[in-house]
Amino acid sequence: MFSKILIANRGEIAVRVIRACKEMGISTVAVYSKADESSLHVALADQGVCIGEAPASESYLNGGRIVSAAMVTKAQAIHPGYGFLSENAGFVQLCESAGIAFIGPPAGVIAKMGDKDEARRIMGEAGVPVIPGTGVLPDAAAAVEAAADIGYPIMIKARSGGGGRGIRAVGGPGEMERAFAAASREAEEAFGDGALYIEKRIYPARHIEVQLLCDEAGTALCLYERECSAQKNNQKTLEESPSPAVTQETRDLLCGAAVAAARAAGYRNAGTVEFLLDGDGNFYFMEMNVRLQVEHAVTEQVTGIDIVKWQIRVAAGVPLTFKQENIALSGHSIECRINAVSPGSVTFLHVPGGPKVRFDSALWTGCTITPYYDPLLGKVIVHAGTREEAIRKMYAALCELVIEGIPNDIDDRIVTLTDPDFKRGTYFV
Repeated sequence: MFSKILIANRGEIAVRVIRACKEMGISTVAVYSKADESSLHVALADQGVCIGEAPASESYLNGGRIVSAAMVTKAQAIHPGYGFLSENAGFVQLCESAGIAFIGPPAGVIAKMGDKDEARRIMGEAGVPVIPGTGVLPDAAAAVEAAADIGYPIMIKARSGGGGRGIRAVGGPGEMERAFAAASREAEEAFGDGALYIEKRIYPARHIEVQLLCDEAGTALCLYERECSAQKNNQKTLEESPSPAVTQETRDLLCGAAVAAARAAGYRNAGTVEFLLDGDGNFYFMEMNVRLQVEHAVTEQVTGIDIVKWQIRVAAGVPLTFKQENIALSGHSIECRINAVSPGSVTFLHVPGGPKVRFDSALWTGCTITPYYDPLLGKVIVHAGTREEAIRKMYAALCELVIEGIPNDIDDRIVTLTDPDFKRGTYFV
């Protein structure tokens, strides 16, 4: 087992990983930009190393500085969290060349799954249902020609990256040229790769993702599904587990497909396979996320499995010590993401409490939210015996949560919770 881990991230996920390490008796190293010098993750870690100026390109995205910090502090492994370098195959290779373990999948797997075109091909060969679509297209004219065969509406998607960027819905050929150019430009700016492909738009549909844990011996276990259909501008805002739309029969099929996907990819560590589920119960592969998901906590609540700790154990060569039949769903969990609307300083903070109420955050009264990074302030997670009870518990928690000094979207989450379609479980992406 590792004795020291460097966390190559910031904010709530850095705090989450540090807490897991503390519980495992592992020392931690925090890296931070000059803007984050007084951040909570720096205060909680055993050591801190400044790696650059505020812009992410000069700090959290600078793999060389992060690896150097690990070498100087004698950290044996690096946990990337999510975002930043968590899906960067080059960074994994940099870690490996320095003799530092990367807590995640191998570089080759990240490269394959990061290329959405390649990932679709691999999944199709493995028998995993794939949305009808194309490979990478050279221009809008080729997209129009391909869409005529597939049938409108279609989705334009970026080959690289994720997070809802480089995606456009197109209802007809007259919309293609503008949408193709905008998606390519956005993908180029976000991922340095403007390549695009198209898929048939499945609508109405549910966004369902399946959590996996895979060890070095090739064991692949399914921790069941999360419902991620509550979104705004292709960004998830609320997640729950289990999905109100998934029957046990469909759950078994989803898990079987996700495990087949992991084996086809040669996957290791924690990962997530994302599917679209249509109104007839058919599901289709969208992508594989080769990292810890923001919404991993709802799966932890309903399975009792600490995913972060198992990430660390698997990276250290420890085999999974439980079997698929030992993993059971218990009750219902909901997570609400709370985002800043604009930068500012927290003048007052009150966090909700009570049984099975969790607030994953790096906030403290007096802290400053800068414009340099993701606006996520924290995640409220609740767990209850039934979905109805979980909705009531989340409503109470959100009404109690107070974050003053920073405009935020707590009220938007309350609107979602009280929406009749959400309460009935009949909502779509």
